[in-house]
Amino acid sequence: MIAYVTVGADDIVGAKRFYSAFLPALGYGLKEGVEGLSYALPVPAGQVPISLDFYVKPTFDGQAATAGNGSMVGFEARSQSQVRVLHKAALDAGGVDEGQPGFRAMYGPHFYVGYLRDPQGNKLSLFSSDPNEAGRDD
Repeated sequence: MIAYVTVGADDIVGAKRFYSAFLPALGYGLKEGVEGLSYALPVPAGQVPISLDFYVKPTFDGQAATAGNGSMVGFEARSQSQVRVLHKAALDAGGVDEGQPGFRAMYGPHFYVGYLRDPQGNKLSLFSSDPNEAGRDD
């Protein structure tokens, strides 16, 4: 089971502006420290955390942060509408468009996705796959 994902950032202030534009709407809380940003989903009292945490941190070796070629982190939204709203919010907060929200022929009929890059160049997706919403073939 994946427990967490970490991406590097040279500009933590810019990264905070970008990620805070959409992660709180997906339920993530933010903790800041000298080591960077930690976004986590809430854990109900008495339960063991099973959700994926997301960290944005300076590199451990002190070298410039670089985006992984072929790497991508996907965040699930509640609806197609939320994908559109959060994709725009992320772009307005310094992100770069890598694919406007919509259906893709190579994925299932309900997989609605938008792609973007954070200010450091890390690739992300915001998606919804709710079978109760209109699908690609509807």
